[in-house]
Amino acid sequence: MTHPASSLRSKLTGVLPPITMPFDDQGDLVKGGLRKQIDFIIEQGSRAVVAGGSTGEGHTLTAAEYEMVMREAFDATAGRVPFVAGLIVQSTRDAIERTKSLKGLDIAALQVTPVHYLFKPDADATVEHFRAIHAATGIPIIIYNVIPWNYLSVDLMLRIMEEVPGVIGMKQSGGDLKSISDLLLRCKPESLVLSGVDALLYPGFCLGIHGAISALTSAVPGVVVAMQRAVEAGNHALAKDIHFKLNALWNTLPHDNLPACVKYIQHLQGVPMFQPRAPMMRVTEAQKAAIKVALQPLLA
Repeated sequence: MTHPASSLRSKLTGVLPPITMPFDDQGDLVKGGLRKQIDFIIEQGSRAVVAGGSTGEGHTLTAAEYEMVMREAFDATAGRVPFVAGLIVQSTRDAIERTKSLKGLDIAALQVTPVHYLFKPDADATVEHFRAIHAATGIPIIIYNVIPWNYLSVDLMLRIMEEVPGVIGMKQSGGDLKSISDLLLRCKPESLVLSGVDALLYPGFCLGIHGAISALTSAVPGVVVAMQRAVEAGNHALAKDIHFKLNALWNTLPHDNLPACVKYIQHLQGVPMFQPRAPMMRVTEAQKAAIKVALQPLLA
């Protein structure tokens, strides 16, 4: 009998871009601003849409904005690909309340960060955090392991998935390729191992990660799809060529205003240009020039 998580893993295998938020010059959300971006992402061969993550500045959204933009993003997918809802919150209660505000949406999974303020819960409290969210929502959970202050070990993530079957996978975003290897080695056969490490997507695909949710998958989804397909076909010469061109682009993207830079790269491919929400810096003219130089070989 096929494990239910195996079916979900199949649905969420591939390039799963996190959408950016359509803020105007005043930092307000532009109604209808997501549709062209989501069409672009899906037309490039992406397997799902992820909303509310780091690239999507989910940490800046009020509860009301969160519900509004999630519903708009879900509607824009029009059932073409699965929809993943991100949660960047500070408490178990807030995670549950935000998810319940999305009642009626067909959410394939929740992408949930550990809490990220000063007070770090211990391992037992972290397990209970994920257990309570799944118990209250019934939606499968992907651990978004990205918070330096509260970075979860491989052992703890495996423990969470063992004790909370509703936690079906994790996204590793700490730059540690060995942890990805260890997860693939030790996780259950039906578990989902995703990468958010932009500079190491190619070696991750070589190791057998099931997919990626990262800034570059949002900026140039079709390019990352091509690289993954090249790895699957055994065409490593092509995959490595794409990898190094992606690496050159990645090296032009400062972390502090990464979402703003992703919006600019999307804009260069026909998506309307939107701004980051203050105090995040806008893309500078120097950044634009460097991005254009590195992007050209990828789109040629």
